[in-house]
Amino acid sequence: MADGENLGTRFKGGPSESPGLLLWRTTMRWQRVMTATLAPLDLTHVQFVLLASAMWLGRDGEPPNQVQLAAQAGAEVKMTSDVVARLEAKGLIAREADPRDSRAKVIRVTAAGAAAAQQAIVAVETADAAFFEPVDEARLVGLLQRLAGEVR
Repeated sequence: MADGENLGTRFKGGPSESPGLLLWRTTMRWQRVMTATLAPLDLTHVQFVLLASAMWLGRDGEPPNQVQLAAQAGAEVKMTSDVVARLEAKGLIAREADPRDSRAKVIRVTAAGAAAAQQAIVAVETADAAFFEPVDEARLVGLLQRLAGEVR
């Protein structure tokens, strides 16, 4: 069973030619880099993404609610709520009643959260630059945007 046909795959070289498997392996390798990068900052990757997203969305002084934060991060609302509670316990964000919707909570990044986010952004961008250095980053971003269904 040396070729792909005997394995039931269309890839003659086997699974190592499957874009799906390669994307999986690349994603797992990149996640390990992110975990190692953020560990000294006492942040998980999802905590970083939500903290940085909250900072980005609130940059004009209008804090996002949890639903907006989840949408920006591409995360589920329930998971976002759980992670936001952990960030709040760390003193990195504060949740407050939304003045426009009593059922919703807005997310405000604290001064400590802003400092942590800035430090983490620098670390993550440095790690990303090293990880993606072997490829044309602009081209890769365009391809990933297309695959993610984002209009370019």
